[in-house]
Amino acid sequence: MPTAAVLPPAVAAPPDWREALLTQRTATLSQLYRRTFPVVRQYVQQQGGTDQDAQDVFQDALVVFYEKMVAGTLTLTAEPGTYLAGVSRHLWQRERARRTRHPHLDLAEAPLETLAETDEPPLPAVRGYLAQLSEKCRGILLSFYYFGQPLTQVAATYGFNSVRSATVQKFKCLEHLRNAVRAATSTTA
Repeated sequence: MPTAAVLPPAVAAPPDWREALLTQRTATLSQLYRRTFPVVRQYVQQQGGTDQDAQDVFQDALVVFYEKMVAGTLTLTAEPGTYLAGVSRHLWQRERARRTRHPHLDLAEAPLETLAETDEPPLPAVRGYLAQLSEKCRGILLSFYYFGQPLTQVAATYGFNSVRSATVQKFKCLEHLRNAVRAATSTTA
């Protein structure tokens, strides 16, 4: 993905991205989103993904960028949009590879209503993977994916200050679950 040639010219960039994210997080992230998401969406769609896939990948890239920038562990050698496009590209390639290896693990295809209305308990294997998570992670994932609760309700139930915090925690918990499944499938394969 030739991001440097595709990204629009940089708008007045904050001299210190970390400071901008700490003081004006919403405005700074919105600016990055407006500039960079169209490039990511085009790339993901050209590679067989959907608009929702592009949104998911870009949101994950924004979380990575935000956390590393605020923690002070990221030194940019290019524009933030270029960094975000590169991370998004990498995340999409990993997701495509995962879908190729494990097409049956893609829950994004199943409507939430179907998942929430089923009376059957989760498969024993899934329960085993969920048992490996902390009680809070297990509760967040079950509340959102199994019971279909909106993130606003999940945030209130688990004491998050914002829906965004709940979203980030849900993502981290989902990654822990995916890693547990990957570890188990790699040892059995």
